Amino acid sequence: MKLRQMQYVVEVIKNGMNVTAAAEKLFTSQPGVSSQIKRLEEELGLIIFERSGKHISGLTPEGVRLVERFETILNEVENVKRLAEDFSHSDCGMLSIATTHTQARYVLPPVINEFRKRYPKVQLQINQGTPEQIASLTDSGKADIGFATEALELFDNLILLPCYRWNRCLMVPKGHPLAQESALTLQSIAKYPIITYTFGIADRSVINRAFKEQNLDINVVLTAADAEVIKAYVRNGLGVGICARMAYDPRQDGDLVVLDVGNLFDSSVTSLAIRKNAVIREYVYEFIQLFAPHLNHNVVDQALAAHNDTSLQDKLYQEFVKEAAMR
Repeated sequence: MKLRQMQYVVEVIKNGMNVTAAAEKLFTSQPGVSSQIKRLEEELGLIIFERSGKHISGLTPEGVRLVERFETILNEVENVKRLAEDFSHSDCGMLSIATTHTQARYVLPPVINEFRKRYPKVQLQINQGTPEQIASLTDSGKADIGFATEALELFDNLILLPCYRWNRCLMVPKGHPLAQESALTLQSIAKYPIITYTFGIADRSVINRAFKEQNLDINVVLTAADAEVIKAYVRNGLGVGICARMAYDPRQDGDLVVLDVGNLFDSSVTSLAIRKNAVIREYVYEFIQLFAPHLNHNVVDQALAAHNDTSLQDKLYQEFVKEAAMR
C-alpha cells in the first residue's frame, strides 16, 4: 500500500469520480491512475469504487470507510511536512489564504503589509471566491486559512474562530433624496432600486430578512461579488447600493454619500476557518493574531484541541464572538 495510491483515490473523489480529471490534477495519465487504484483494491481484497462498465459511479460502503482513513493519513503526512519545515525554516514558506473580494480589498492589506515586514521570506497567496469555494479550498488544505461571514453550514468540517463584527452602509450619489433624510428607514430605502451583494457573498440573507420582517418588497436590480462593481453602478444611477461599511474609501469615493444603516440591519461576524487536526506553522499563528488580536496562540490551540467536541466548539465560538471587535 502506497501513499500515492491513496492520493489517487482521494483525488478521483474530489473530481466527481472523474479519473481523467484526477489524472490531470496529479500530472499523470488516466490509465496509470486506474491501474494503481486496481492494485490497491487487489492488495486490500476490497472494492473501493462502484463501477458502471469502465466508469466509476460511486463508493462502496467499504470504500466510504477506507477513504476516511486515507484522508486522515494524507492530512497527517502534510502535517509532518509542515512540522519539519517549521523546525528547519521557521521564517520562510508559503501562506495561502482563501477569502472574499471585500476581505482581500479592504481588510487584509494593512495586515499583509505588517506581516511582510516580519516575514519577508514567506510567500503569500490570496484566493478569492464564494463561500463554497473558500470552504473547499480550506478543507482540502489548498488554503491554510479561510475567511467566512455567511453560509457557515458549509464549514462543518472546519474550525471557526470569530474575528470581528461589521455592518452595512447605504451608498448614494450626491444630491440623492435619501441623503436628505434625517432618519433613514427600510420603508424609504425600499422605494428605490437596490444594488447589493450576490447572495452568499456578504450575507445578503441579513438584508433580505430585514425587509421581509417589515413586509417590504425590494427591487434588487443588480447583484455583484465585488463592492467596487456595486459602487460603479450606483455612480451610473442604476440604484442605491447596500454594501459593507468598510468598503467605503473617502479618498476614492468622495463623489458618493455614505449613509449609516447599522441600526436597520443585524451586524455580521467574519470568522477565520482552519482545518481540524491541522499543524499550524508559527508564522500562521502570527498572521491570525495580526488579523484578530484576541485570537492568540493559546486561543487557537484551545479551539484545535476541541475539534472532536461539537458542544465545546460551539461554546468556544460564542465566547470568542464576545471578543470580536466592531469594524
